[in-house]
Amino acid sequence: MLIERIYDEDLAQASYLIGCQAKGEAIVVDGRRDIAVYQELAEKNGMKIVAVTETHIHADYLSGTRELAAATGATVYVSGEGGPDWQYGFEGERLYDGDAITLGNISIKAVHTPGHTPEHLSFLVTDGAFSDQPGYLLSGDFVFSGDLGRPDLLDEAAGGVDTRFVGAKQLFASLRDKFLTLPDYVQVHPAHGAGSACGKALGAIPSSTVGYERLYAWWGPYLAANDEQGFIDELLDGQPDAHAYFARMKRENREGPAVMGGRAPLAELDTETVAAGLAQDTLTFIDTRSNAQVHEGTVTRSLNVPAGKSVASYGAWVVNPETDKNPLVLLAKDQEQAQDMRDHLVRVGIDNVAGYLTSIDGLPMFTPKLIQPAELEGFDAAMVLDVRNKTEYQAGHVPGSYQLSGGRLMWHLDELPAGGTIVSYCQSGVRNSVAASALRRAGYDVVELDGSYAAWNSWQNSVPVV
Repeated sequence: MLIERIYDEDLAQASYLIGCQAKGEAIVVDGRRDIAVYQELAEKNGMKIVAVTETHIHADYLSGTRELAAATGATVYVSGEGGPDWQYGFEGERLYDGDAITLGNISIKAVHTPGHTPEHLSFLVTDGAFSDQPGYLLSGDFVFSGDLGRPDLLDEAAGGVDTRFVGAKQLFASLRDKFLTLPDYVQVHPAHGAGSACGKALGAIPSSTVGYERLYAWWGPYLAANDEQGFIDELLDGQPDAHAYFARMKRENREGPAVMGGRAPLAELDTETVAAGLAQDTLTFIDTRSNAQVHEGTVTRSLNVPAGKSVASYGAWVVNPETDKNPLVLLAKDQEQAQDMRDHLVRVGIDNVAGYLTSIDGLPMFTPKLIQPAELEGFDAAMVLDVRNKTEYQAGHVPGSYQLSGGRLMWHLDELPAGGTIVSYCQSGVRNSVAASALRRAGYDVVELDGSYAAWNSWQNSVPVV
């Protein structure tokens, strides 16, 4: 048996390819939409992808289940659990608690583990060539290394009302009745790692075991004492802000993400065409440089989505494809980098990329306004805006500032002043540059706090006490 973990650092998301080497067949679990990585992995191991499934209706990325099935002819399997409100809207064989998918000697058994979502499945994997007992659990967003999938996302991002309490009770029951009944040696392979907003304290370790989590995870003592209320209280306390784009992911994943099919290579555009499109507001420019470079001068009304490991995350903060219909133009050093960034963007359903430029020379330019920490106290600001998470804000913030995290900002503009100047900041300036660029494009007068909270805090601590 082969188990391969494919990890996306951008979204802190893990998908898996499980293959039977004897039969040459493989299944992909929780795949993403840029599917070449799975096809190449299967080919490398002499396998054919014959099945594709997912643990639940995801909120943080757009599923590649339908994309893979269309490309390979694989059979789609999705959860049939959770009741009528949690049924997928596209074709696929439904899995219920106890159902199994068989690939040669391998059995992949569905286990209904609600809590994070009502329809959530985990998958118990048995390598029949080695044992008749399961040795591995793909736990999805149920159990992470050191943490659990949050039960409040349906409230925070999908329009639910107090579903967190039912979800928390379901998580407790899923742990007690399903997870903790497994042998301690069963390996646990979760769908997310550190940095994901699907929990509050995910570990960076890629896998764990039932026994290790039983003994050392924060929730272990509550289960041992059968203390459901204590478990619920701690589980719901201190969860991070949920990004607003999660609601779109939930809807699209339930209905069935659009199948992209084969994609043509991205073209390098000419500067004159892009400049004309920007003037007519028929194109949106994505400046992918660092915030320090952007502050020296950027393209007028561009969005700052810095290249690197967070293109999908930051892109989904500032581009809503349901309302932003302009094709995107990426700043990239070459076609390879442009296509890599496009791959990140399609993971969150941002598909409309027109092409790329390798330089901003010849485009209309603008220099973002900055303010130094020492100038802030006397500055006439309509609002000082903290775009960090609420947990960061609670740990320390600029006095009088208003917290609205960058991942929720553009969906809550009604909380901002209608006029005047907004001074914005994050922790170091990266997230703030992303958020500020989106606010400027929306017509707000924004001044960025240079160095953000870290610089302000350092300056504050250096001011002598009189």
